[in-house]
Amino acid sequence: MKETQLILQEAKAAVRLLNGLTTEKKNEAMEKMAAALIRHTEHILAENAVDMEKAQGVIAPVMLDRLLLTKERIEGMAQGILDVAKLSDPVGEILSETVRPNGLKIQKVSVPLGVVAIIYESRPNVTSDAAALALKSGNVCVLRGGKEAFRSAYAIVQALRDGLKEAGLPETAINLVEDTTRQSSMDLMRAVGYVDLLIPRGGAGLINACVQNALVPCIHTGTGICHVYVDKDADLDMALSIVENAKMSRPSVCNAAEVLLVHEAVAADFLPKLEQLLTAEGRKQTCAFRVCEKAAKYMHGTPAGEQDFDTEFLNYILAVRVVSSVEEAVDHIDAHSTHHSEAIITENAKTAAIFTGAVDSAAVYVNASTRFTDGGEFGLGCELGISTQKMHARGPMGLKEMTAYKYVITGNGQVR
Repeated sequence: MKETQLILQEAKAAVRLLNGLTTEKKNEAMEKMAAALIRHTEHILAENAVDMEKAQGVIAPVMLDRLLLTKERIEGMAQGILDVAKLSDPVGEILSETVRPNGLKIQKVSVPLGVVAIIYESRPNVTSDAAALALKSGNVCVLRGGKEAFRSAYAIVQALRDGLKEAGLPETAINLVEDTTRQSSMDLMRAVGYVDLLIPRGGAGLINACVQNALVPCIHTGTGICHVYVDKDADLDMALSIVENAKMSRPSVCNAAEVLLVHEAVAADFLPKLEQLLTAEGRKQTCAFRVCEKAAKYMHGTPAGEQDFDTEFLNYILAVRVVSSVEEAVDHIDAHSTHHSEAIITENAKTAAIFTGAVDSAAVYVNASTRFTDGGEFGLGCELGISTQKMHARGPMGLKEMTAYKYVITGNGQVR
């Protein structure tokens, strides 16, 4: 097992090797990386099968779905790399330019961050997404996946490195931490001088650990207590479709709805229909409800405690509360949201404007599912995570969020 410190040293040395890469060279490397993924499919699937077998009974069934790789998912990962290759190169972009009265030309130019470390859990597809975004933005990545997915991630990285070698680029542009104990995560959090940005991508425990312990710059990402508010002026058929998608399509991801707020004027009509829809006989998965006192009049469920409105269930569970106004819905979201994604279902433009103006989250939807908060869906190719903070990056983190900037000043002999 290679020591984490050695991996960090190799990553830091690779930064200078990537400096000055042309867009064409980066795109060529990414095309070869995508082809290598497809070429290594059988090996990746075999290693993933070992991870899946070891994870049985250890992680929840919905988390097993995040761990599982298929031929189609690997093809999707390869396509994701190609999609990033097609995007505009953010490096070297002149963000602004001014000429001072003394003749100095001052340009603000986009540059890579350097070494970007990503700590993530049982999602092997993050491995290729992160590698693609890092390379296109001129960065070196250090990946630290969950122990449940280590064999899958290792096989993916080996394939991606084969693509790099074919393109004549250093393998150490993409690095995987081999120590899967908590110590390696702590090593990344404290890698001052080696890591320029740390991105934790996982549950609340991981995010909090990074926020509390990181000595390097850290992005807050991921935790998603996402709300859907069904207004008194909602199209209820639309609302049923959106809530079903937001909760049931993939509950283990951070953009899935965890809390439903329903206006009291439509609760008696809407909630029984929703219960029937999400618990219907013959569904592959049914939903359980944590209901407030008012909601319990119209649907079955376990009485909700306060903690139920502060829980990222990541499962087929939905907390439900009846409210008297859009203002009460906004107040509830303000008190319980993790500032990820919230949605309002309404046909009233004024009410929608109140909601979008007052809700302080990275993504705020009108008449659409929260499940769209995703780099691919936003046209970013893929993402490194969903930032729920306001400094540097907010929402899905794509190529531009992988860059910083510097000032380039050109003169003709000026002195101060």
